[in-house]
Amino acid sequence: MSSSKTIRRLEVVSPVPADIDIANSVEPLPISAIAEDLNLSPKHYDLYGKYKAKVLLSALDELEGSEDGYYVVVGGITPTPLGEGKSTTTVGLCQALGAFLDKKVVTCLRQPSQGPTFGIKGGAAGGGYSQVIPMDEFNLHLTGDIHAITAANNLLAAAIDTRIFHESSQSDKALFNRLCPPNKEGKRSFANIMFRRLNKLGISKTSPNELTPDEVKRFARLDIDPESITWRRVMDVNDRFLRKITVGQGPEEKGMVRETGFDISVASEIMAVLALTTSLADMRERLGRMVIGNSKAGEPITADDLGVGGALTVLMKDAINPTLMQTLEGTPVLVHAGPFANIAHGNSSIVADKIAIKLVGKGGFVITEAGFGADIGTEKFMNIKCRYSGLVPQCSVIVATIRALKMHGGGPEVVAGKPLDHAYLTENVALVEAGCVNLTRHISNTKAYGVNVVVAINKFASDTDAEMNAVRTAALAAGAFDAVVCTHHAHGGKGAVELGIAVQRACENLKQPLNFLYPLDISIKEKIEAIARSYGASGVEYSDQAEKQIEMYSKQGFSGLPICMAKTQYSFSHIPSQKGAPVGFIIPIRDVRASIGAGFIYPLVGTMSTMPGLPTRPCFFEIDIDLSTGKVLGLS
Repeated sequence: MSSSKTIRRLEVVSPVPADIDIANSVEPLPISAIAEDLNLSPKHYDLYGKYKAKVLLSALDELEGSEDGYYVVVGGITPTPLGEGKSTTTVGLCQALGAFLDKKVVTCLRQPSQGPTFGIKGGAAGGGYSQVIPMDEFNLHLTGDIHAITAANNLLAAAIDTRIFHESSQSDKALFNRLCPPNKEGKRSFANIMFRRLNKLGISKTSPNELTPDEVKRFARLDIDPESITWRRVMDVNDRFLRKITVGQGPEEKGMVRETGFDISVASEIMAVLALTTSLADMRERLGRMVIGNSKAGEPITADDLGVGGALTVLMKDAINPTLMQTLEGTPVLVHAGPFANIAHGNSSIVADKIAIKLVGKGGFVITEAGFGADIGTEKFMNIKCRYSGLVPQCSVIVATIRALKMHGGGPEVVAGKPLDHAYLTENVALVEAGCVNLTRHISNTKAYGVNVVVAINKFASDTDAEMNAVRTAALAAGAFDAVVCTHHAHGGKGAVELGIAVQRACENLKQPLNFLYPLDISIKEKIEAIARSYGASGVEYSDQAEKQIEMYSKQGFSGLPICMAKTQYSFSHIPSQKGAPVGFIIPIRDVRASIGAGFIYPLVGTMSTMPGLPTRPCFFEIDIDLSTGKVLGLS
């Protein structure tokens, strides 16, 4: 039993009720009580209602001398379209550590997009008796971070098209006069942000009057190539009809029509910047150096070139602070950032992890989750997130289900929205054993980083002891530190106590340093090929477009960045139907793009949709409000 004042005991029932019904049955504690239990001073957080608070970065300054707790990342095997319960396992593990094992623990999770919440997947607060509450607030607006990202992203989009519009109709002199207008005394001056562009151009003059005609032209005319623009508008709704649009069709835009499109807000580079930033000053620099396209001469054009980097930071100044919430059993949660797990790195924020690791202190635990399977989420956690944060994990949990292992062993296709085939509901040890090749590769890949690996077997009602024993045997033979059956969905933290003990032992017994998969000082292609080998590929094939982009980014000085592979989550290979642990395939790189502000190059393996569509029967059919209580109904 925990000595924490905020721990509550769940009264579980069987069968497990709907997630929203469980969430609504538990009255959350005041968030100030959760903060107090973490020894978080009121001066270091701002309340957002009764059950949420923004933790201020000033908390980090005060905690600077504190010892770090243990750092654990939760990944998974290659999933079915139904998901294998990584978020639920992350929450259940934390409830076990905090409510049953008397450990100081903080869960660090991504903020979910509203797109899937109203679309096909539903929410992302965990499930069953392992959830973050209030579940409706977690899955909907939270504290407005995604809205801030949307506003900042679209301000930059507007700045791009507006600059092209004004440059098309004005002479260099007229443009310069409007950018640096005289004041009432007739004196001109540069806005502070303009010195960033002047420095980039190698112009050291401090007065607009000192510029030569050539310098005036270079400074004032960005000469953006419309064909090179990669920056798109965003919204936090699944809307397939916005994937490709034309802008500039109004009569006042003088026929400046351009084809572009919308992405979902969490695909914005600004979201990736938020997740990878380490301070307000660092975020300002990252936002300013985001590249939106090239000039016609091939030079990268940044947000600071457009004069908008400072304004973007102002829109994001509150979003940089993580949101404090709680689990069903009263353990603390930091929710912050939610970047895509394919074109971005799919992990919650560095600042949340840094605050949490100081708050739990020596012997405490920070448990964070990495999106998709370990080949994507855990790989990016290690090679991108840990590089920028400097934090070193001791343990990686790999979540596995009998259902997914049967699929990898040759079972019938698993389709979201359709009933599971009989093979998944009856015992078939041979099918499970055959599918363990997928788990085995994830274990060996993850162990190579120098962390201890614990396998969490997320138990479903139809799973048998013989099937779970087969998984445990295979996991230990592959080098896992331990493999543990969990029932946290049905029993809350109590169902993950053995997992908590295994994770504690794994952290306490680590003696190795962190090993990255590749060094940063090798070429873009060598880094891509190192990652491809970890998938089981025998080689990489580059399209002409990919070759062109690699050459351009190398010339522009960006080859020292880490790589963020944009690949299907449903296979180690680029072909979703190739289950198990395929080998000998060639990874095709269709295109290569860059998030320079966030700090990575992302090769596209196949086609990646950055704006999901709605299915025939979206989740919103179930969602309504109880008019007598004001409680949300039907969220999943």
